[in-house]
Amino acid sequence: MSQLVMSPTLFDNSCPPPEAPPKRQCPHKARQSVWSACFGLVLSLAPLGSAADQASPANAKDLFRFTNIWEAHFTFAPDQWAAMEPKGGGGFGPFGGPRGRPGEPGDGPDRPGGPPPGFGPGMFLGPALFQQADKNHDGKVSKEEFQTLSEAWFAKWDKEKTGKLTADQVRDGLNGAFGGPGAGPGGSRGPGRFGGGMNLQGPEGKRNGVAAAAGIDFDYVHGQLEFNGQQLTDVAVRYKGNGTFMESRGSLKRSLKAELNKYTKGQRLAGLTKLNFHNCVTDPSWMNEVMSYRLYRDAKLPAPRTAFASVYLTVPGKYQKQLLGLYSMVENVDKHFLEANFGVKEGALFKPVTPDLFSDLGDDWKAYNQTYDPKAVLTDQQKQRLIQFCKFSTSASDADFAAKLGDFVDLEEFARFMAVMVFLSDLDGILGPGQNLYVYLHPKTQKFIFIPWDQDHSFGQFPMRGTQEQREDLSIQKPWQGENPFLARVFKVAAFKQLYLASLQEYSKGVFQPARFHQQVDQLALVLRPAVQAESDQKLARFDEVVAGKAIRGGGFGFGLPTKPIKPYVEIRARSIADQLAGKSEGKTLDEFGFGMRGGPRRGGFGGPGGPGGPGPAMFGPGMFLGPAFMRAMDADHDDHLTREEFASGFAKWFQEWNVDRSGALTEEQIRDGINRDLSPFRAGGPPGFGPPPGAADREQ
Repeated sequence: MSQLVMSPTLFDNSCPPPEAPPKRQCPHKARQSVWSACFGLVLSLAPLGSAADQASPANAKDLFRFTNIWEAHFTFAPDQWAAMEPKGGGGFGPFGGPRGRPGEPGDGPDRPGGPPPGFGPGMFLGPALFQQADKNHDGKVSKEEFQTLSEAWFAKWDKEKTGKLTADQVRDGLNGAFGGPGAGPGGSRGPGRFGGGMNLQGPEGKRNGVAAAAGIDFDYVHGQLEFNGQQLTDVAVRYKGNGTFMESRGSLKRSLKAELNKYTKGQRLAGLTKLNFHNCVTDPSWMNEVMSYRLYRDAKLPAPRTAFASVYLTVPGKYQKQLLGLYSMVENVDKHFLEANFGVKEGALFKPVTPDLFSDLGDDWKAYNQTYDPKAVLTDQQKQRLIQFCKFSTSASDADFAAKLGDFVDLEEFARFMAVMVFLSDLDGILGPGQNLYVYLHPKTQKFIFIPWDQDHSFGQFPMRGTQEQREDLSIQKPWQGENPFLARVFKVAAFKQLYLASLQEYSKGVFQPARFHQQVDQLALVLRPAVQAESDQKLARFDEVVAGKAIRGGGFGFGLPTKPIKPYVEIRARSIADQLAGKSEGKTLDEFGFGMRGGPRRGGFGGPGGPGGPGPAMFGPGMFLGPAFMRAMDADHDDHLTREEFASGFAKWFQEWNVDRSGALTEEQIRDGINRDLSPFRAGGPPGFGPPPGAADREQ
């Protein structure tokens, strides 16, 4: 295999951008590097080579170079390959069946018209409906409880007490029930709840994330890995990811985690024991994540290093060194990462999933464990430090909070972290549902430090949150979506705000300059293009479009909505931040949870406020795509209104049909499956703009 790779000296991950800010002391002293003028050299001066033709990397610095493309070849015995397939999740995945892979029993690429049975919103919304209906908390929903829920919803949605519901009232009611602030059981969002409706936490002791919440868990199996000629034996391998896994479940190209010393003690590659291979299925440029992490590092913040790999698969009797595709390799956040960035391996590492970060959950660590997902066994002192901070963040007076916040959080590091995240409009992390980050408790300072993770939706490319215009012009004063008590308090602290605005000013003159990103896109495009072409001509065409700066429609959880790629986004975003800093603009806020779009669909468009579809009163949320199916299922006389009787009859019919085992009570799984079957936006007659995500055939590897 021959791939063009830029000079490792020129494009080392630690190499700084042009016009870099003056060197200053930063929290992660072990990662400081001297800004170099090498980044400004002309691309044509760089010697070219092929990582696949080089020896296996000797250390992590050699492995993680910005443009390296390595060759990784996984081999599994047939029984191990079968065992790696996860159970659960109701077959959620745009291009695959309940359990199968393409070409295997249960797959779905031959189903014309898009997603297979099982694809739908039930995995998101089923847990919320179940918890709202299960009033006696016995783990099942009786017929009476289900009917009581229907009566409560009708009474609440019929605000004018007309005895009938319009389509708009149904949509708004569903948004409130599933997606609005405070929605959910008891009106409380609670740990792990996205806006109270979407549960992003897995079962106690398991992974968190949307796939885990759907019941999907990943088991390690035994495999072999040949990495650039180096043989690694008896490697532990599992799938990884949440949204990316569900989008690729019907494809062979799934994200992978390899643990080298789980079964073979002491086995390492480049000094590392864990390797992450990310499939980049949400990003047609393959660049969002690697360039975002590089931006954090260039901003003197701890963030994973990256490289690329062309990944192959062998399963005797099924696949013989079959190309899965181009993956990004992302450094694992673990003890090796801590030592490289902070000079110590000790300390507590958390991976929280909660929209109410650092809220008081009581005195018992059990209430915090799944929410904060510690990555090692904690000491009692470490547990108490987190609980102490949660109580402080929730209960301290404004004066005490401002005076003592710096005792718990490295304010300079957090100000820089937030400045970069706000530039990227990363609304799938701490600014949104409260996930996709690590929090490190430093053993010496006893302060919390923030580390980014899962950046595939960065550069404003998360269409489920706000309009394109809102993401590009996101407010620097209130950048989070919905209610976020912790960030709201932090942004009122003068010491933090001063550091945060100073960081934005500093970066606007240096690492936020659009020319830097344009140069990096072009450099990566030259290296990645042959590997993208090896996957398919269709992917190559999309790749060339986004490299050129053309907006294209995304698939999967973007529901086909267009997003701008990196080049045009950074131009607009840099200008927006400069204008806000100069007092020329206030930016735009996203004040509600949900999927972020206002109005439009019921009038025939997807317009934001003042957009083509016209402004509408409701967020583009669950009601937008559930509402039409809800109306169709219940409106017996087809008069575009639901009477109380029609509403009650519809719920009674659903109970009868969803209770497939005729037990007289619905399980959470039955509710999920029922929502997927009867309220899926992908069914015929769904709302405008919905349908099978584009590129389905392209992903059927």
